[in-house]
Amino acid sequence: MKRNYWPLIMIAIVLAGFIVGGALYGQMPGPMASHWNAQGMANGTISRFWGVFLIPIISLGVLLLFLAIPLIDPLRTNIQKFKGYYYGFATVFMVYFLYIYILTMLWNLNLRFDMTRALMPAVGVLFIVVGAMIRKAKRNYMVGIRTPWTLASDEVWDRTHKLGGWLFIGSGIVVGILAIFLSSAIFWVMIALILAVTLFTMVYSYVIYKQLEKAGKLPQNPMSPNKS
Repeated sequence: MKRNYWPLIMIAIVLAGFIVGGALYGQMPGPMASHWNAQGMANGTISRFWGVFLIPIISLGVLLLFLAIPLIDPLRTNIQKFKGYYYGFATVFMVYFLYIYILTMLWNLNLRFDMTRALMPAVGVLFIVVGAMIRKAKRNYMVGIRTPWTLASDEVWDRTHKLGGWLFIGSGIVVGILAIFLSSAIFWVMIALILAVTLFTMVYSYVIYKQLEKAGKLPQNPMSPNKS
């Protein structure tokens, strides 16, 4: 069996945040800018300690959650079937947190830029990675498009995630491209895309479920792992 190096990579990413914070702590102002509006301008502050270490601490908590999910999910055997995509997504998510952290530190070192425009391309990449991961995801209770109808049927799950994955990938491409040309508006475009994809996949999973129910093709034991 090949050794899973993804957790070690994620741990290294989290440690990098703490190391950067410790190295730059003395150069940070007090209080620090910690929140930016849709126009990419700072409009909130936090104490220096929490400004430096809050994101690394949150990253550590998220890392522990990512590592725990494959162990605690009732359908964890299904997660093992796409664990490469799962850990790949988790790693990209940890890099995304580190990227936000670096932007925050640079701003507080008096490097001025449009935070929203700097952040949105990374959001677009994250959407694309989410889409690639959920297209391969098998039915579980922690990761993916979890509606009552996808959780009740492997077929509903698979069909919903195949389509939903492409929708997330397309949304990521749109966000990444529009971030080049837009500033404050891109934030609202992102919110609209998230809401649209979420609503559409919920309705789609319901429609597929009702079609299978009418055809008498729903499983008798939805808790059983995916056999594929």
